[in-house]
Amino acid sequence: MAKPDAATFDRLRELIAIDDLGSRPTRPVLEAFSGTEMTTVPVGTADDVDAAFEIARAAQRTWAQVWPRERSAVLIEFAALVMKNLDALADMAQAETGKARSYAQEEVLDVAMTARHYAKTGPKLLAAGKVKGMLPLATDARVRYQPKGVVGVISPWNYPMTLAVSDGLAALMAGNAVVLKPDSQTPYCALAMVELLYKAGLPRELFAVVPGPGSVVGQAIVAKADYLMFTGSSATGAQLAEQCGRRLIGFSAELGGKNPMIITKTADIDNAVEGAVRACYSNSGQLCISIERIYVENPVAEEFSAKFAKRVAAMKLGSAYDFTTEMGSLASAAQVDTVAAHVADAKDKGAVVLAGGNRRDDLGPFFFEPTVLTGVAEGMECFAAETFGPLVAIYPVDTVAEAVKRANDTEYGLNASVFAGSSDEGRKIAAELRAGTVNLNEGYAAAWGSTAAPMGGMGISGVGRRHGAEGLLKYTEPQTVAEQRVIGLGGIKGVPRGLFLRIVPTFIKSLKFLPGR
Repeated sequence: MAKPDAATFDRLRELIAIDDLGSRPTRPVLEAFSGTEMTTVPVGTADDVDAAFEIARAAQRTWAQVWPRERSAVLIEFAALVMKNLDALADMAQAETGKARSYAQEEVLDVAMTARHYAKTGPKLLAAGKVKGMLPLATDARVRYQPKGVVGVISPWNYPMTLAVSDGLAALMAGNAVVLKPDSQTPYCALAMVELLYKAGLPRELFAVVPGPGSVVGQAIVAKADYLMFTGSSATGAQLAEQCGRRLIGFSAELGGKNPMIITKTADIDNAVEGAVRACYSNSGQLCISIERIYVENPVAEEFSAKFAKRVAAMKLGSAYDFTTEMGSLASAAQVDTVAAHVADAKDKGAVVLAGGNRRDDLGPFFFEPTVLTGVAEGMECFAAETFGPLVAIYPVDTVAEAVKRANDTEYGLNASVFAGSSDEGRKIAAELRAGTVNLNEGYAAAWGSTAAPMGGMGISGVGRRHGAEGLLKYTEPQTVAEQRVIGLGGIKGVPRGLFLRIVPTFIKSLKFLPGR
């Protein structure tokens, strides 16, 4: 297991939907562990986006006529190829993002799981179905689903495979084409996945990848797309939503989170400690649904804090392309600077570091220790703002009610976690939390990995959902086809119109006695 070689990048570069690759500007792609250049990627333009959409639109019209079961066959084959190439894909994810091997593998497996889910459920979800018509027997009403057209996807760097391609899989299953702008830090993760889609039988014209800056390529996609899927910050999401609103196109987004965990006095503390380690430091904390706030009931707060700090301090950091480390590096210098600034600000204002708190330049340029704070208060940058790094604060509370109140005291509402002594207690707390997903005795994976269930945010954490039926049908336009037979609103043949209009209210009133009316 090692970082991808030059030949890998050369092969993947051929998949970029940009002509004349040799004569245009490029930007470096760094190995996150070392900060050294691995390769370069061409910089796309608005003209490249226009060309990609023109090709995709022509191809989509044919793809929309392909039976859903035939589309699903491509996804099934794609999932098999992803599993076959698991190690190479994990190498790519580690190289571009710096994540530990376990989380690189987790990401690759998630893509395969999502592909299989929509391949198996898509045909049934997309099938036309009968619904209750206006008048029993006389009205035949059916709903069918038409694809949106060409879906634009703008994806981030933190999960550059699953957040680039998985949303596209649902869009393709629904009969759409896709134009993707991957993040400039991690373009080859997306290209590696798209290569496998082509090998699985997807017509090349249906999925274009155009790398480049958001101010150019991203804006061109927003101007051309029939629907936009975005994953990133809440601030950028709000701007894109406004632009989509002006064009009256659909928009879905998973945005930021300042996600809470609640640990009750009845919880298994050792289990909560291990769960919190995964919840807070998966992908070095660079995960929209990772935990940044922990509320612990006072009777167990001291025990949890001591055990958690000891466990975090013992975590093994490193840059290995294997499973010997628990946490890798951050993805860039900017991420390290943000975490360092939040820690320094909190310390200057009275917070106490229980574990970590330091850069680790001895391991690589983007390493920062997993960090635990206590005494974090309002006015500190990390109190309410999303850090998006390996930083969490512990807050002792007197009651569960206080924990719930403080957990909900945020504009965000993406994910939450509850560790309690029983399922009943945990579910009762979950019902009071304003979050799109709530995990019991787990940080994030239980809800995220349940691909049959919708995943998304409340508040400024998002619009719409991915996964579940909602994650597929959002890429469609429902169409109602209703046929009227014998009796219409215009009357019945042979019955005087005046008489007909007088008996209509009585007839409508009588419908309430029928099942479901």
